[in-house]
Amino acid sequence: MNDNSPTPAKRTEPQPDPDLDTSSDSEEPAFAWLTDSGASTPDVSPARSAGAGQGGVTQPESRAGRKAAEAAVEPPAAVPSVEESLRKEPSAQGATRNGAHFSEPLPTSALQVRPPQEEVERRNAERESAANAKPVAPRIWQVLLALFYPVILLVLAVRAVTSPLFLWAEYNRPGFPGDGYGFSTDDRMTYGSYAVDYLSNWAGPRYLGDLVNRSGGDLFKDGEVSHMADVKVVILSAFGGGALLIVLSLVAIAYLRRRSPGGVRRGLFAGSIVALAIILGLGALAVLGWQQFFTEFHRIFFASGSWTFALEDTLIRLFPGQFWIDAGIVIAALVLLASLVTLILTWPTRRRRGLAKDEPIAAEA
Repeated sequence: MNDNSPTPAKRTEPQPDPDLDTSSDSEEPAFAWLTDSGASTPDVSPARSAGAGQGGVTQPESRAGRKAAEAAVEPPAAVPSVEESLRKEPSAQGATRNGAHFSEPLPTSALQVRPPQEEVERRNAERESAANAKPVAPRIWQVLLALFYPVILLVLAVRAVTSPLFLWAEYNRPGFPGDGYGFSTDDRMTYGSYAVDYLSNWAGPRYLGDLVNRSGGDLFKDGEVSHMADVKVVILSAFGGGALLIVLSLVAIAYLRRRSPGGVRRGLFAGSIVALAIILGLGALAVLGWQQFFTEFHRIFFASGSWTFALEDTLIRLFPGQFWIDAGIVIAALVLLASLVTLILTWPTRRRRGLAKDEPIAAEA
């Protein structure tokens, strides 16, 4: 085409205007295709069908209609569930690892494994045993209190005998044998008090060695002073051990009162039984053979020959055989009385054990 070409004749036929009529649009929402109902095939409106039948010219479809048609042609893929993803993922991973099959256990697979019935019963038994087990420390303190109590009673009874009060009661009681070598009751009380005081003080052997009698001679011989020094070591050791046991018993009582209700009562009850058994046993040996019992007792604590004296020696005149018999009886009586009182006060009655009247006795165990 050049400039000399004839200009085409202008079209006289008017062009049709674009169809802007929205009356044929459906009332379907614009995003109805996202729902299940939008996936179905849209209905063709009567107006559009009528338009298609007139001259074969179809009216343009609405945007919502086109979307619904596309959704009807190609339905969306179903979203797999979480369980299916967990099942498929291990298989996909197993296919990509060295070409061999590999599957990982599910996160909760370990919880589905139940141990054997024997193992379950064993674990239950161990839990019940641990729950029912009582602490060991209160039991240890109860046993120690039961062992300390008889020794403390014996030491206290010995301390009561090694006192000027008991000495006075012995010398003034009816039937006590007199001294055949000239000591009066007042002389015995004076010289005997020195001997008894020496056993409980911290003085040296000169406390007795420097004493003189009425004639100006030594009151105690060297052998007697040496034996009294040995007796003093035994007595002070017993008193020191008794004091230590008293402190430990007080600690045990304080601990048991806080940690073990009824522990003090049980410990003292058992200790009183042990004390009764000891004192009854020793009393039976003394009754069956006092001289043999007295000899064996001295052999335990003193060297052989260091505790035998003549009848005219001062120690024998102050402390004759009857004095030691009476001392043994008083010690046994004091321990026996204290043990019986403790036994009565700590007897495991229902009220002390906290049991009801109709509750069986085995309930405490």
